[in-house]
Amino acid sequence: MNRVKLGDTKIEIIDGDRSKNYPSKSDFLKNGFCIFLDASNVTKSGFNLENPLFISKEKSDLMRNGKLKKDDIVITTRGTVGNLAHYDEDVNLNYKNIRINSGMLIIRNPKDFNTKYLYYLFKSDIIAEQIRQKTTGSSQPQITVGILNELILLIPPLPTQTAIARVLSSFDDKIELNNKINNELENLAKTIYEYWFVQNANNKWEKKRLGEIGVNVIRGVTYNKNDIKTANDKNVVGILRATNINGNIIDLDNLVYVDKFLISENQKLQLFDILITMSSGSKEHVGKNGLFCFDNVNVAFGAFCSKIDVEEEYKFYIYEHFQSEKFKNHVKSCCLGTNINNLNNEIIKDISITIPPTPILQKFNKNILPIFSIIIKNRQENLCLTQLRDFLLPLLMNGQVTVKAIESKTDIIPFKNQDNNEQKFNHWKQDKKYAARGETDLKTLREIFDSMDDDDK
Repeated sequence: MNRVKLGDTKIEIIDGDRSKNYPSKSDFLKNGFCIFLDASNVTKSGFNLENPLFISKEKSDLMRNGKLKKDDIVITTRGTVGNLAHYDEDVNLNYKNIRINSGMLIIRNPKDFNTKYLYYLFKSDIIAEQIRQKTTGSSQPQITVGILNELILLIPPLPTQTAIARVLSSFDDKIELNNKINNELENLAKTIYEYWFVQNANNKWEKKRLGEIGVNVIRGVTYNKNDIKTANDKNVVGILRATNINGNIIDLDNLVYVDKFLISENQKLQLFDILITMSSGSKEHVGKNGLFCFDNVNVAFGAFCSKIDVEEEYKFYIYEHFQSEKFKNHVKSCCLGTNINNLNNEIIKDISITIPPTPILQKFNKNILPIFSIIIKNRQENLCLTQLRDFLLPLLMNGQVTVKAIESKTDIIPFKNQDNNEQKFNHWKQDKKYAARGETDLKTLREIFDSMDDDDK
């Protein structure tokens, strides 16, 4: 495994166009020739291009650097640093023209390496820790071209790179499939809601404010940098922030951990709780919300978010209303403040909605619950797959787990000595607190364990 400085390779680091031709607010379009990325389009999980901004062909042609080529990697360099997205064939098929903004850089592979391998390498703690060390102490962390060129890369032979990329991609392929299924299910739930309560709403149904039906708005945990612990400390609880709400999906990535005594019981999230962003530097992010689809997970949420506390019979109905354009437009019109856009509890409680009769709500819930039960199952599976992938990633990168590259397939080379292996495996599972649900997960855990070196076992 070679260790090489990025600046000594032929990998290109490309900045965007920062000249007078950089787009202004008036240049942005809802549809157009070229996507102009902003921070919300490059997430911890790759590209999110549901609602991108566009610029015209004429504007794009005036700009020089910063246009993506197929197989490029995009990295965010300001604000939330280190988010990565791969402009692979699937994305390129749907979006032929994409440009980065001034808070991003392009990593362009000269074909000396496997690009997927580079993508996973940059996602690993091996690179993330180097970036943290080089940006520590900055009031506004920022990744520069110089910082990237100083990074030390672990580069195995190309066949091994390809094999490692294939193993890790298999996890992401399954995660992506689950996400596509969930997206279709969310659309189905939305269609049912709109058919019942928008297209066929009864004018005689009563209208009430959310506060009148018992909705309470619970603000999140306030903490400062001195309160932040690590996941390995005792008596800590993970805190979700506004960055954990992407679209209408709540993830459990990059949690902040604080002492459990800073958290009240009603600030913890339970299955099917609605979490909403109350404050943000961008009006576009205020009001984004999602349904918490994880069971038996001990997490709370930060002060820029709120939990919508509502009776069970109204939960799915209000959630679907919160996903509507009507609600989103209402939030934009209600944002307060000059330096920071924010909502307050009274704005939420003052929102007026139509209240269907209880039998209709009960029938709606009966139709919707099975849909969200499948969504929960897929989200939980994705969480497990992500944990397994992220556990495997540094082992592969460091060479602790070796991958045998063969023309037609990839095999993880198992550890030869099987003496007392079963006892070691069971002890390792318990020590690492990994839970295998189903034969597939157990098989994957076993493959990881069998491929570890004896000293690691």
